[in-house]
Amino acid sequence: MNVERQARLPQSLLLLLGSCLPVLGAVLLAPVLPRMQEHFADTPGVAVLVPIALTLPALMIALLAPFAGIIADRLGRKPLLIGAMCLYTVCGVLPLWLDSLQAIVVSRAGIGLAEAAIMTCCTTMMGDYYSGARRERMFALQMVATSLSAAIFIAIGGVLGEYGWRTPFALYGLGLVLLPLMAWLLWEPHGRDVAAKKAAGATFPWRALAPLYGLAFLAGLSLFIVPVQVGYLLNLLHVEGSQQIGLTMGASQLGVLVGALSFRLFSGVPAHRQMLLAFVAAGIGGGLLAVADSHGWVVIAVLINGLGIGLMMPTLLTWIMAQVDFQQRGRAAGGFTSMFFAGEFVSPLVVLAITGGVTSALPAALGIVAGVQLLVAVACIRLRGGESVFPAAVAAKPDR
Repeated sequence: MNVERQARLPQSLLLLLGSCLPVLGAVLLAPVLPRMQEHFADTPGVAVLVPIALTLPALMIALLAPFAGIIADRLGRKPLLIGAMCLYTVCGVLPLWLDSLQAIVVSRAGIGLAEAAIMTCCTTMMGDYYSGARRERMFALQMVATSLSAAIFIAIGGVLGEYGWRTPFALYGLGLVLLPLMAWLLWEPHGRDVAAKKAAGATFPWRALAPLYGLAFLAGLSLFIVPVQVGYLLNLLHVEGSQQIGLTMGASQLGVLVGALSFRLFSGVPAHRQMLLAFVAAGIGGGLLAVADSHGWVVIAVLINGLGIGLMMPTLLTWIMAQVDFQQRGRAAGGFTSMFFAGEFVSPLVVLAITGGVTSALPAALGIVAGVQLLVAVACIRLRGGESVFPAAVAAKPDR
């Protein structure tokens, strides 16, 4: 029976790989956008449609992940995941043959729809399959995996882009490999205790989760600051070499990885204090970024900033999952996914609104964002009211 099944390495790998697929949708096309725009130069609105093709999946995830969570709770995690993987693969490879830019944009919307369900289901099933320290470890590894995959997918997209702007879309064929493995090795989880069986009629804990969703939005916004803005900042410092910019991005990713892995070191620290530390590190790093006057200081700044951001996601996920039972876990994960990707989507828009499009104002904008992060760190102290819920809930709701 399902209640006796234990998730092991194959299940862990599949859920982690599934969590990386939305990252693929976000970064794979970045290196070939100029070639796409050149190919569709005669298409009306090409200057708008090509960037939309890159960012639309993130917007779709932000809008649709809550509905994916509701469906996962009511109809099941695995059926939704398998259906979403089919849609992901089909919409992903379609641009290999599509000759209309508008049709490609529509296919990208389909990618976003599928990714909303995939990310929500994978996160929910991590909460279902694991409990206690194993669950915490999986959420930390999820952050590690998505961070590593971002760097890998950008590099692969650049290499494949040398053979034409369509070639990177072939990588979506990865769904053909994961789909049968997921159908074979994953199973539909069920509630393990009486409380879970009664949770279907329970009130969703909006009051407890609302501030955590707000933090998820800010975490997503913070995550995209460095990848989007640091290149422009380095240009202001007369650093334009791709190798130096790549080194800076690598330092940021290293910080995120170390921050995510350090989550386990803070297992005895209350959740609100972990978030305080995370936003303090992000704010200090952002503040240093705003006043940096050399490439070396920028590298140090993004490393410190990454440490904080890497700690945010596993802390938030563990905290959120501790507030809900089995029958509400999909909705809780969907809400987190939605707010996190919404933060990613608006991140460049927030900086643009502060700078007014003037690149020289970027350091000041980064300083303002850093100040907000430090204020949020202080505000995290007010969340200590949920403190007793966090460790108690983990202990009270074992899945194994």
